[in-house]
This record gives sequence, structure tokens and C-alpha cells, in this order.
Amino acid sequence: MAQRLKPKNDFLFKRLFGETESKNLLISLLNAILHPADDKKIIDVTVIDNKELVKEVIDGKSGRLDVRCETEDNEQIDLEVQIERDHAMDKRTLFYLSKLFVGSIKEGHDYDLLKKTITINILDFNYLPLDHFHNTFHLYDDGNKEFMLTDIFEIHFLECLKFRAMQHDLNNPLHRWLLFLDEKVTEQQLEELMTMDSTIKTAEERLQRLSCDEETLRLYEAREEAFIEYNSGMSAARRAGLREGIEIGEKNGEKKGIQKGIQQGKQDGKAEGKQEVARNMLALGLDIEAIVKCTGLTIDELDKLK
Repeated sequence: MAQRLKPKNDFLFKRLFGETESKNLLISLLNAILHPADDKKIIDVTVIDNKELVKEVIDGKSGRLDVRCETEDNEQIDLEVQIERDHAMDKRTLFYLSKLFVGSIKEGHDYDLLKKTITINILDFNYLPLDHFHNTFHLYDDGNKEFMLTDIFEIHFLECLKFRAMQHDLNNPLHRWLLFLDEKVTEQQLEELMTMDSTIKTAEERLQRLSCDEETLRLYEAREEAFIEYNSGMSAARRAGLREGIEIGEKNGEKKGIQKGIQQGKQDGKAEGKQEVARNMLALGLDIEAIVKCTGLTIDELDKLK
């Protein structure tokens, strides 16, 4: 198989699923992720198509390229692929979900017009301390986990590394899509996926067409280079932090060593002073018990001094 572009590159992912002409691919992917009942399946969506991908976003290390749409039921969905590890994905997700939710009505309108907001994160790293690769979150009561306050918020985390490590079921549409998105998929697996699922065949054909488009390829490579620069910068920062930590540790260790030496010296000096006083008192023939009370030395220690 010729070199296949990475579908999880967020720019390429947006070109694959985030345009009106490819909304049938997006609908299929969303139904696989959300797994609604047959009578609730997404039939149509309106893609919020933003083609103004400025250079700062493509070349930026933190530019956000997401796929947004609204369903026929006025539910708004935000779908994002995250390749680089973000230790605040929970807060990041809630931030963007809140912005979408609040922005779904105009000021002064009735709260009943607020739209159900769903955010989906496809992560190329492990994030949650949970075993399952797909986890969904709602608002439940702490005391009664069966009671949901409202389903107006819904958050999905899909962790690709956990999925890759498990047994795959090609009869499961979500498994088929995640295998399609995996840059490590083999030619044989891809052929099997396309034979089983005509929508994935369409997606692979679109991926190949985009791979031949010079402008798409240029922006794809620019995005890949931005990730490489980001990783390189993070590695350099970690190395610099490690060196600085070692230097600070050594200085602190040296300082503590000096302080400990001074303290030990004081203690030794006090001990020697007590012994000298005890010797003088012994030489004067003073009572042993009196010397013990005066110096704090034990009778055994006084015997050694004799």
C-alpha cells in the first residue's frame, strides 16, 4: 500500500468529515459513536463549514480544528481529534461545550431554546484512568446514579491506543471507523473494511483524492510539521527542566550538607565541652552524682573519662 496520509491529522480529518459534500461520512461516523436507537438515528445534519483555515491555525501548535454540525432535532455536535497529549482535556472540553451551549440562543430568549450539546473527543493517547476505550458522560445525581438531571450535555472520549490494544469486531460500525482512522491499518484490513462497509469505501476514496490535491497536501504537511516542532519544543523543555532540577537539587544538597555539618559540629563541640568540665570536676574530687547533674553525662561516660 502506498504511503497513506494520516486520517487523524486534524486538518485532514476536517477535510474528510467537516464539509457539506462529505456529510454522509460524518453522519455514519456520528451514528457509530452515539449509537442511538433505530428511531433516533441521525438522518441529516447541517455542517457548519468553516473553510477559512488561516496560516496561524495550520502552523500553530495549539490551533483547534474541529468538525461542527447540527442535526434535524436541533442538537449541536462538536467533534475533534486530539493527537498531542493535553493534560487538561476535561477542562478544555467543558470550556468549548459551555461556549457552544451558551451560544445556542440569543440574549433574552427562553432557556427552553437552548440546544442539546454533544462534544466528542477522539484522542490519540490514553487519558482517562478507565479500561474501556469509549466513555460517555452526563449529569447524574451523586446519591442516585440512575437519576440524570438532564441530557442536554453529553461528552464522549474515545481513546485510540486502548482501542488498538483490544480485540476488534468488524461487525461493530464504531470499530470499523476507528480502524479506518488508524494510520497503522494494513492493506488487507482496509480491503476488508471497504468490502463490508460502502461508506468506509467512500471515505477511503475521498482520502485518496485529497492526497492528490496539492493545496491539501501542503496544508497537511504544514500541520504535521507543527506537531513535530511542538514535540521537539516539549522535549527540549523537559530536558532543560530536568537539568535545572538536577542543578537545584545539587545546590540544595550541598547547602543542606553544610548546614548539617555546622549542626553536627555544634553538637560535637557541646559534647567536648561537657567532657572537659567533667574532667576538671573529677580532678577536684567532687561527688559523682553532682557531676552527672551538672554535665548531663552518664555514670558510664564518667567512668570512661576517669
